[in-house]
Amino acid sequence: MDKSQLTEMTARRAADGPEGRQLTADDIGRILDVLFGTVEQAGTIAEALKARESVTLGSFGSFQAADGVATFRPGVALTEYLQEHTR
Repeated sequence: MDKSQLTEMTARRAADGPEGRQLTADDIGRILDVLFGTVEQAGTIAEALKARESVTLGSFGSFQAADGVATFRPGVALTEYLQEHTR
């Protein structure tokens, strides 16, 4: 799945949610750019890692940096979901 597919799917799921918020694919794309960054500008996750902070996204997982290398550790919920669906 590429970024455009991810943004389209996320916008559809946001509209289908209990509050039915209308977010466009452009809205979602902008959020992803700010969060994860672009070639031109680092995202908020990268900025936090550079400041030697870890970033935890609930049970999805966490990002850490050590010796200039970023790593991602999946959380319990993500791991269980993937294991359940890969068996």
